[in-house]
Amino acid sequence: MLTGKQVRIRFARDQIIPQYLEASDPQWLGVAEELLGVFRSSNGKARGELEGEIEELFGDLPQPLIHNGLAKLLEDRCEFEVDAPLPPGEVRDAVFLAAAKNRQATLEAIGQAFSREEVIQTIASQLDTDPAKIEVSLFADLKSEQRLTQFKDTTADRLLDRYNVALAQAVLLRSTGIEITIHGETPARYRQLFRQIKFHRLMCDIERLSEPEALAKRPRKSLPNASGPDVYRLRIDGPLSLFSATQKYGLQLALFLPTLLLCKHFELKANLRWGTEKKAKVFHLSAKDGLVSHQAETGAYVPPEVPMFVELFKKKIADWEISDETEIIPLGKNVWVPDYRLVHRATGNVVLLDILGFWRRSSAERHLAMLQEHAGAPFIIALSDQLNVEEADLEGLPDNVVRFRNMPLPEEVVRRAAQLLEV
Repeated sequence: MLTGKQVRIRFARDQIIPQYLEASDPQWLGVAEELLGVFRSSNGKARGELEGEIEELFGDLPQPLIHNGLAKLLEDRCEFEVDAPLPPGEVRDAVFLAAAKNRQATLEAIGQAFSREEVIQTIASQLDTDPAKIEVSLFADLKSEQRLTQFKDTTADRLLDRYNVALAQAVLLRSTGIEITIHGETPARYRQLFRQIKFHRLMCDIERLSEPEALAKRPRKSLPNASGPDVYRLRIDGPLSLFSATQKYGLQLALFLPTLLLCKHFELKANLRWGTEKKAKVFHLSAKDGLVSHQAETGAYVPPEVPMFVELFKKKIADWEISDETEIIPLGKNVWVPDYRLVHRATGNVVLLDILGFWRRSSAERHLAMLQEHAGAPFIIALSDQLNVEEADLEGLPDNVVRFRNMPLPEEVVRRAAQLLEV
């Protein structure tokens, strides 16, 4: 991810336009290759040493934001570790305590100078080790002293593509609301997209549009060939619209963007609050912008508690089967892709399970109302107490709502499911 200071944009009236790089530009391909060479040859180097080498190469060049941004994306592909023969915290405590005592003694003894070497030697003797190991360990846990242990390599053109996506992601972090129209995709792609929205825990309303509605709502120069059954409009809350959890939610929104970029026909409009004065701005993105997703077609982000829940369910629950083979279910004009089907083995009856991500009480109640009216099957909604984004009274929720903190409890889920089926 890019930091706020690395974002390059220009203004066109009320619009924010990211300054994307041309991925085929020989100049920037050369810069990317040079940076890659630095990271490829830096195994074992301290982070500070690596940063100093990059600064020496590019520090005096124009457009430092680009170089810094590219370097930041490569740093995100690195793993750094503390490399010290002794625990740095313990060594530092011992050295600082000894230094304070030594300095007090020198103040009391006229003409005696403070000796750093003497302090290091004293601690080395106390710990039965070499002074050199004390020196190495003293500040080894500082960020600048951490050592590069692994770098996930890439290519120059992919790095430039990743930079452009990172620019768009950084802009979306300032959004209050996002509207996306998608059409012409396969049912499998829609299922993947809707599930990624769920797994990234985004607060989203999904509406299925008829062809006249889709044509009326699209911009004048938008993509052709929209068809009724294949047109969906997504309304996603932006990070700046939430009462709390803004940074965590913003990261999940940014992580979702590469999945959207796998679609061939989409249009995105984001309302933004930009700058220290939070001025209203707009950001547009579509397939025409040519951003290239770095996410593999089969890559799917899944929150860690979800596979843990499924694994525990299969181990502990014998009377029920859990499956993620669910379909897109119409809810009036909206649609729903439940996370799981719970099948009672004895009767074959089904209860649908939905694990909501970030939520506020009003959005949860609205979702429940649509399900109760249109779902056509018993269902359970699981809500995470950690992902509630407002301070509201949560009492009085219906019986088919299960609340959890770390992950849903399989026993509680099947208890509620049995109640719904009266089995």
